[in-house]
Amino acid sequence: MAGRGARRRELRHAHNVMIAEQAMGRIAFIGLGAMGLPMARNLAAANLRPSCFDAAEAARERAASCGLDVASSLEEAAAGADTVVTMLQNGEQVLAVWRALLPLMPQGALFIDCSTIDIAQARDAHALASYAGARAVDAPVSGGVAGAEAGSLTFMCGGTSEAFAAATPILEKMGARLFHCGDPGLGQATKLCNNLMLGVTMIATAEAFALAERIGLPAQKLFEVAAASSGQSWSLTTYCPVAGLAPASPANRDYATGFATRLMLKDLRLAESAAARAGAVTPLGAAAAQLYALYEAQGGGGRDFSGVIEMLAGKV
Repeated sequence: MAGRGARRRELRHAHNVMIAEQAMGRIAFIGLGAMGLPMARNLAAANLRPSCFDAAEAARERAASCGLDVASSLEEAAAGADTVVTMLQNGEQVLAVWRALLPLMPQGALFIDCSTIDIAQARDAHALASYAGARAVDAPVSGGVAGAEAGSLTFMCGGTSEAFAAATPILEKMGARLFHCGDPGLGQATKLCNNLMLGVTMIATAEAFALAERIGLPAQKLFEVAAASSGQSWSLTTYCPVAGLAPASPANRDYATGFATRLMLKDLRLAESAAARAGAVTPLGAAAAQLYALYEAQGGGGRDFSGVIEMLAGKV
């Protein structure tokens, strides 16, 4: 019985996605930073031709140089659109943009927020959309700038099944994996829990390699053994903080690109806030936030978060 129920849900979702694809209209894309610009480019490459806007003139100019359709204002970007995608720095910006655009959109318009923001703010955004007769999905991403450029992002989505189905054809053009995590705000909750684990495991991995260096254990040997043993993690095998061990690691580029420390710190602080409201205890998350804050204070805020190994190894 449970198997048949799951199959019915899959068929219903596929049917809703097909309807959404047929009804898909013009898209307004707001936020053209390091993540938003390649995401908008992938929509354009899929012939969805988003109308784009960013409050920063330099960001608009970069987008125009990439061949994107760039509007001169929020209102111009949203003119004639029935979907809005936001990729912004914080919840205050998301709420401000949604408040500005919701009154201008048709009934049933779809709002998709791909930013990483506070869970309570995400739920406030859903409430605003519902009050205005619009559908909403909170869809934060994992994969970093490289994933945004490659169109291989993972989207963690919160919202109704119908809204998720409507968002699916759009998100599929920017990512490789989509997860419907549940009710409004649970996409953000998933992202914050995921990055709590990521931030902590990266520090543990960096500490182990810093210790190995001090006691004369070659990094290559530790990598080989840990990758095949219980120390294995994404932070080790995909994003190793030591150069030359994992091909995709920012360590190979002097930590110059990837997921900035200031963004990891922001996510950990959002996770701490969520934990405080829920009455949960997250001592390792709190300790990780303190260490990334110290690394940021030492000049590492714009460097990839795996660069925290520099501080732990006493190199900064």
